[in-house]
Amino acid sequence: MELKGLAVRVLRFFRENPGALPVVGFQFLLLVCAVLLAFGVGDVAEGLAVVAYFLLVAGVVFQLVDYVRDSRG
Repeated sequence: MELKGLAVRVLRFFRENPGALPVVGFQFLLLVCAVLLAFGVGDVAEGLAVVAYFLLVAGVVFQLVDYVRDSRG
């Protein structure tokens, strides 16, 4: 029962914060980049880091758009 409640709260959080999911994706990809660098696959890590930063930018833009939309109405 508690697991269901947690899942509901997490889904509600992502629904109320449209930029949260890309930011979580950014954090995950950055961790993957660190692991790849530790294993000496720097070229792949560098490309993945670029994708990660695009996710971060998307998350910030989504949050900004949501903020402006909510402040107007």
